[in-house]
Amino acid sequence: MAASSREHVLSLYRLLLKESKKFPSYNYRTYALRRVRDAFRENRTVEDPKVVEELVKRARDGLALIQRQKWSSIIPTIGLRQVKLPACTASVSGVHRCVCVRVCCSVCGGVC
Repeated sequence: MAASSREHVLSLYRLLLKESKKFPSYNYRTYALRRVRDAFRENRTVEDPKVVEELVKRARDGLALIQRQKWSSIIPTIGLRQVKLPACTASVSGVHRCVCVRVCCSVCGGVC
C-alpha cells in the first residue's frame, strides 16, 4: 500500500471512530466502535489496490451511514419537532414548497 493511501485509510479510520463516539446511546456507540475496529483489523493485511479501493469505498459509505444514524437518534432526543423553524419557501404563485425534512415548518405550521 502506498504511503498516501495508507495515510488516507488511517484518516478515514480515525474519522469513523470520531463519528462513532458521538452516538448519544451507549449501546449504539459501543456497537459502532466495535464494528469499525473489527472491520479494519480484519482487513489490515490486504495489499491488492483494487480490493483496498473497494474497502475504502465501503468505509466511506459506512461513515455516511453513521452520520445519518447519529442525527436520526439525536433529533428525537432534543425535541426538534416541537421547535418552529423557518424551513419552507413559497413560490411566487403561492404554492408551498418545503425544503425541510421531518421538522416543524413555520410557514405551513405542520410537519413536512
